[in-house]
Amino acid sequence: MTRLRTAKGRKVSSTKWLERQLNDPYVKRAKAEGYRSRAAYKLIELDERFHFLKGAERVIDLGIAPGGWSQVVRQRLPRATIVGIDLLPTDPIEGVSILEMDFMDEAAPDRLREALGGPADLILSDMAANTVGHPQTDHLRTMGLVEAALDFAGDMLKPGGAFVSKVLAGGADAGLVAQLKRLFSAVKHAKPPASRKGSSEWYVVAQGFKG
Repeated sequence: MTRLRTAKGRKVSSTKWLERQLNDPYVKRAKAEGYRSRAAYKLIELDERFHFLKGAERVIDLGIAPGGWSQVVRQRLPRATIVGIDLLPTDPIEGVSILEMDFMDEAAPDRLREALGGPADLILSDMAANTVGHPQTDHLRTMGLVEAALDFAGDMLKPGGAFVSKVLAGGADAGLVAQLKRLFSAVKHAKPPASRKGSSEWYVVAQGFKG
């Protein structure tokens, strides 16, 4: 196991994060297999369980940076139209249109719709709000993004489409689950093996959009 000396000026939490990165088998595997982040394996593992990528022709990746999820989609669906959006700059990915803007910007839905060129088969969201260190506030802010992504999915998905989104510990709350069940024929929660055990993240997988 690699251990780092705590460098002057480096917080203990930063040192622990670096140690975790250096010793993380998914980080090593991502580097070896050319993925931009370990998050690629979360999508791979979720798809192996739920098969939502199969047959998708138009895909939107909300919170695309650094691009690991879209790399997987491009690899598995080489003919699909893929559009991603993120506030953070994202290096180009061949065959993927990337919008560098805030998804919460009122102009974002129209820009995404225009870039996609038709209704989506699949909407992916790995978005999370920047944390402020107050658990309840962080939870509310991230779940606000999930709700916004779901509203967008309700407008953009074609019948039979799917929505996959990061949520937090305990999954989507009762109100959000009720809304998901109104819109989709199947709603499941999952924590893929690639998601760190100590992490509060879970994913909701909603399939069979009712239109």
